[in-house]
Amino acid sequence: MKTVSCQSEVSAEEWALRCDLAAAYRLVAHLGWSDLVFTHISVRIPGPEHHFLINPYGLLFDEITASSLVRIDQSGNKVGDNPYPVNPAGFTIHIAIYAARDDAHCVLHTHTRAGVAVAAQRGGVLPISQQSTFVLASLAYHDYEGVAFRPDEAPRLQEDLGNAKFLCLRNHGLLTVGPTIADAFLGMYIFESACQIQIAAQAGGELTLIHPDIIAGTAKAMQVQTGGLGGAFVWPAMLRKVQKLDPGYST
Repeated sequence: MKTVSCQSEVSAEEWALRCDLAAAYRLVAHLGWSDLVFTHISVRIPGPEHHFLINPYGLLFDEITASSLVRIDQSGNKVGDNPYPVNPAGFTIHIAIYAARDDAHCVLHTHTRAGVAVAAQRGGVLPISQQSTFVLASLAYHDYEGVAFRPDEAPRLQEDLGNAKFLCLRNHGLLTVGPTIADAFLGMYIFESACQIQIAAQAGGELTLIHPDIIAGTAKAMQVQTGGLGGAFVWPAMLRKVQKLDPGYST
């Protein structure tokens, strides 16, 4: 798929965000987290306009490039010349979170089988793996209200999310919020891993639960694991991976 490069038409800061976001889409596709064309990753563009970048609706995640990403305003209107549409359901969830969370600069949402399976369980995420402890330290839940295209759901979504970094959308999927694309991606990698482990463990017999005191200390443990860098610690390696898969993502 060929897209005319927009690099010369945007700021260097926006272009860097476009390249990172396109890389995140390629990684989600590579890891098998995509749901054809029906989930979304978005990023906030710095500036007084409060604009965002989101995927061109209808493209597979491994087709998305930096230039094909769609710039939208707070009402979901396209900004600039882009031939692709935007999914109203994707826009509603993401914009609701950005409106409530100044610290949210990237939102990543998936519909994986393991994620939806855990989201459908009454107990939600269980404290049975190291991965789950990181999630449980900052996890919220939002009940299913149907396909999320109605603006009136936004206040309930915002209230349920609160200050959490991980959101389990009941019967729907997983969502992470981060100050950067790298942080949201690393969060989703841990979230998805916790769900996959849970589904596998539940098929194998009686579960051993992790003590709540251990969960309370996981924020410090994550800082130690990443040298205080969070997602930025693993992101350069992820970009190298995408470059090997297809360097065309950054065009």
